[in-house]
Amino acid sequence: MQYWLFKSEPDVFGINDLAKAPEQTASWEGVRNYQARNFLRDEVQVGDKVFIYHSSCKQIGIAGIAEVVKSGYPDPTQFNPESDYYDPKASADNPRWFMVDVKFVSKFNRVLSLDKIKSLPGIEQLGVVKKGHRLSIMPVVAQEWQLLCDAAN
Repeated sequence: MQYWLFKSEPDVFGINDLAKAPEQTASWEGVRNYQARNFLRDEVQVGDKVFIYHSSCKQIGIAGIAEVVKSGYPDPTQFNPESDYYDPKASADNPRWFMVDVKFVSKFNRVLSLDKIKSLPGIEQLGVVKKGHRLSIMPVVAQEWQLLCDAAN
């Protein structure tokens, strides 16, 4: 099992949306960064745990946990000209963008803020604490996963 952090703007899709989704499961669609795409396509697997991280909002930080329930598959929004995520260079024969399905596990009592995360000893590898790191999907090492879960309680 691996650990991940998925960033999202909660006014678009956040932990509350996932908790309210049918069967508390949703597709993590619309990722349009090649490195993040490669993670979704090649590395994120069923059973992996995911921090849901809220960005571009009042309370920036980790809001809860999800679990991957379907590994990478082509994101259909890339083929839909009506979608904000449409990519005219993508085709069914050669999809460019991938997504996974995640299931709600838990919501933290309060968002574990970015400031708090940055202040924790032992959190050095996590992408969100590194200057200029803007990926929407990033790996989390097991030790940091545990430290962050402990800090959220």
